[in-house]
Amino acid sequence: MGRMSIPMMGFVVLCLWAVVAEGGYMKYKDPKQPLGVRIKDLLKRMTLEEKIGQMTQIERAVATADVMKQNFIGSVLSGGGSVPAPKATAQVWTNMVDGIQKGALSTRLGIPMIYGIDAVHGHNNVYGATIFPHNVGLGVTRDPDLVKRIGAATALEVRATGIPYAFAPCIAVCRNPRWGRCYESYSEDYRIVKTMTEIIPGLQGDLPAKSKNGVPYVGGKTKVAACAKHFVGDGGTKNGVDESNTIISSNDLFDIHMPAYYDSLRKGVSTVMVSYSSWNGRKMHANRDLITGFLKNKLKFRGFVISDWQGLDRITDPPHANYSYSVQAGITAGIDMIMVPENYREFIDTLTSQVKANIIPMSRIDDAVKRILRVKFVMGLFENPMSDPSLANQLGSQEHRDLAREAVRKSLVLLKNGKTPSHPLLPLPKKAPKILVAGTHADNLGYQCGGWTIQWQGVAGNDLTVGTTILSAIKKTVDPSTEVVYQQNPDANFVKSNKFSYAIVVVGEVPYAEMFGDSSNLTITEPGPSTINNVCGAVKCVVVVVSGRPVVMEPYVAKMDALVAAWLPGTEGQGVTDALFGDYGFTGKLARTWFKSVDQLPMNFDDSHNDPLFHFGFGLTTKPVKANY
Repeated sequence: MGRMSIPMMGFVVLCLWAVVAEGGYMKYKDPKQPLGVRIKDLLKRMTLEEKIGQMTQIERAVATADVMKQNFIGSVLSGGGSVPAPKATAQVWTNMVDGIQKGALSTRLGIPMIYGIDAVHGHNNVYGATIFPHNVGLGVTRDPDLVKRIGAATALEVRATGIPYAFAPCIAVCRNPRWGRCYESYSEDYRIVKTMTEIIPGLQGDLPAKSKNGVPYVGGKTKVAACAKHFVGDGGTKNGVDESNTIISSNDLFDIHMPAYYDSLRKGVSTVMVSYSSWNGRKMHANRDLITGFLKNKLKFRGFVISDWQGLDRITDPPHANYSYSVQAGITAGIDMIMVPENYREFIDTLTSQVKANIIPMSRIDDAVKRILRVKFVMGLFENPMSDPSLANQLGSQEHRDLAREAVRKSLVLLKNGKTPSHPLLPLPKKAPKILVAGTHADNLGYQCGGWTIQWQGVAGNDLTVGTTILSAIKKTVDPSTEVVYQQNPDANFVKSNKFSYAIVVVGEVPYAEMFGDSSNLTITEPGPSTINNVCGAVKCVVVVVSGRPVVMEPYVAKMDALVAAWLPGTEGQGVTDALFGDYGFTGKLARTWFKSVDQLPMNFDDSHNDPLFHFGFGLTTKPVKANY
């Protein structure tokens, strides 16, 4: 072998220098580089294994630093009730999230993971967080600014635990209250649901001027990526059965269930979650026409599309019957990130083999990864992947509790006030010799908060988190001289013999979520009906209904003097007493039609013939009592 010439040697040195320089300076790590340049630079460096890892979201219960590193996992979530420890503090949460993140950052390319959680009415998995009213109550307010402020407060509390991604808002249009998720829907009217997408700039921050439609946006370390869900038609299933079939024309799908998605994309929503439900027999998780053809191509959505929990498995019936087919159908349809959430190796191995066998094209994988990376870059995760301990004091702050209290009083609907209009019962006098408080829901914080609170299906009792029950709020509100007697289910003789000035009866539904909340009868929980009969037959009474939807009330209305729909108000029970005792007036208007009988369902405001107990938009108003301030 002859000696290398000097010019050749110089060329080799130059090449080696270029390699070293390229290895030392990675464009994707430079925040000054344009977004597109960063995405392209990182994508070209990634192996197939690293790309499929980015598309994989796993549950925190199986997410260790080693698992993250070895599998290049791109995302982790907490399912409902999945917490690092009972009553975990903000620091315990951030320690867990940061520990998992360190595993992701220790990979060859150091791509940060994104941690997601269901913060659907405040940071509802976390002990001590502010629990806001569920969406069914917020729709009543018709107040987009209020919802935006709730979004901003929720973002701060989520970030206080080191988490940058919330699976919210649910923008379903619930058309049948039998559905167990109806309380997650703002209204049966898509126009109200559209206005409530204002929660998105609350969660993510206001879009910069001249932003392009469909491009994700997250405005810094105090904001979180949002998720519009569940795409699309989840609130229109036959008989309100969860995860079932929405049988409607394309016109109705696009006129009723799609409009809120247009507004969500206009407001820069970062992610969209696909619905378990079907449209005219076709599973949404396998609907390429709507996910890729419409959402991505026509609407120009540039964020990422995420599956629901084991959403791919449920493409087949029974679930997981043909997982290889499910993976192919879901990925081909256009789903970018898969909420696996536990058996991640099966998903990774299945998808890898399908790409290598040319069943799924590499272009589909690259599209998914580009979208995921785009959101991560936009969020600033590459620059700030770890939690910010200075935000810990935002969790359950007094400012956020005051906001929740405002939301509660604005979400109340006064449905009856006095046996005759000339003799209203409300507002109640604070000063009275003796009053009765009754009902299963008067002193039960868990019942007030409903499902998706601390645990997936919710929790009964007062030990679940920090808050104020309606009974506690009553005791704080009345005059110190007023005797407050509480009995859950007093008999009529007790009520008659005690000479109460008036009674407050608080009854309703017990907590539920999703399919466990599907109901064919929509009755309030026993002994609610007997409590109403015993108390309201013996003394002047106001009945406060705590429920996730309209429930059967028609048989009892004549007996009561006043009726208030409080929905699922959350931790701040004083919002209920604010209106009952006249510190603030009742202002809420029904965002759902209140049926007389379940036999009338489905019944909505835009039906040509309906005969409800209370019409959509109904709500009596009262004026504040100045003497009570």
